[in-house]
Amino acid sequence: MKYYNLGNRKQKVDFSTAVLQGIAPDKSLYFPEFIPKLRNDFICNIEKLSDDEIAYQVISPFIGDSIPPKELKEIIKSTLTFDFPLVPIEQNIFSLELFHGPTLAFKDVGARFMAHTLNYLTPLVGEKYMTVLVATSGDTGGAVANAFLEFSYIRTIIVFPKGKVSEIQEAQITSTANKDHIEAFELDGTFDTCQDFVKRAFVDEEINDFLTLTSANSINIARLLPQMFYYFLAYKQLKNKSIPIVCSVPSGNFGNLCAGLFAKEMGLPIDHFIASTNRNNTVVNYLSDGTYHPIVPSIKTISNAMDVGQPSNFVRIQELYGVNINNDEGLESLKKILSGYWFDDGQTKQSIEELYQKRQYIADPHGAIGYLGLKSFLNKQENSNKYQGIFLETAHPIKFRDDVEQIIQKKIPMPNSLKETLEDDLPRTLLWSYPQFKSYLMI
Repeated sequence: MKYYNLGNRKQKVDFSTAVLQGIAPDKSLYFPEFIPKLRNDFICNIEKLSDDEIAYQVISPFIGDSIPPKELKEIIKSTLTFDFPLVPIEQNIFSLELFHGPTLAFKDVGARFMAHTLNYLTPLVGEKYMTVLVATSGDTGGAVANAFLEFSYIRTIIVFPKGKVSEIQEAQITSTANKDHIEAFELDGTFDTCQDFVKRAFVDEEINDFLTLTSANSINIARLLPQMFYYFLAYKQLKNKSIPIVCSVPSGNFGNLCAGLFAKEMGLPIDHFIASTNRNNTVVNYLSDGTYHPIVPSIKTISNAMDVGQPSNFVRIQELYGVNINNDEGLESLKKILSGYWFDDGQTKQSIEELYQKRQYIADPHGAIGYLGLKSFLNKQENSNKYQGIFLETAHPIKFRDDVEQIIQKKIPMPNSLKETLEDDLPRTLLWSYPQFKSYLMI
């Protein structure tokens, strides 16, 4: 499998190069030459396969010869150490809970897969040290910090927007920043500014002469691809596979949704996808009226992991379906596969309250938006009962306890894994300019 540069399609690299570089030299993203197709018998017999075997069959065609089968299976085994339960909410509607990993967020799978992949690949290319840069709107930072804890030779730098992540998300980032190889930077700006700093560093010749950089955001193909696992494991759990499936994905940087669309193109029988967002509704507006206007700066909401005004991975979705945002090319084809809905904080809070009062289910703000998007889609169908819907619950509600507890009027039990994390105010460095950030990188 080769990956081509979306900014220069003649430039192609293998999986290992795409991972180690993170993004292409011109700041563009890498995209697979083709989407491999799975055998029909794989889908038909998926219930008989272990989660590890499913993950191996799904991702191995994208990796090719870069990682031998034995080592790849070990990486997958080290990644999938927790469950992804499909929880019934109401008739033919399910919550796919992705928060049962070590940092209680869906980012754990991609972060762990990437950390173990880098641990395997880095020595093969003669690198003694690697610097991982990651911008986070919330959960990515904690997941990446946790995933790279055991790899002390990999310097990990996390940039998050000041005052725009939850108390617990910030604590998960900074609690690991007392390790020699993990550093936390608090930026006085938005997630989009954080992401811009990271992308600028990748094309800064002076930095690249001094450091070997890669990214741990979903712009990196090793973070993106493992997110396909969720959708296959959800399908495995469905009792009735004859009813068409609709997936509602809370969407910020659009990596999770992109991975779901990859899974569909591989042959996973998902009938339709829904991009569910908050007021940072750049893509939803595009699907509605055909105009693409990034929201800059992004708008702060209670579903902060989706506070992204310029979603990086939407360019991969455009490539997948031949969409040109400068004209109407491909838009109608995309709308047959993808719908979009956005909701404000008031609607999000109402959804959290409704799920708790009527269904005794405690959702976080992102899952609540996923539920709203799914219901909005189903309500527009002539016969909503012909579908079964899955919304992704991407983070444990405790990570947004102030908002959620106020809405449901109930205390959420604190998971043991978080109790020590919240005890100390640990180090972070305040950033205000790219030159300052650059100087820290080159220390």
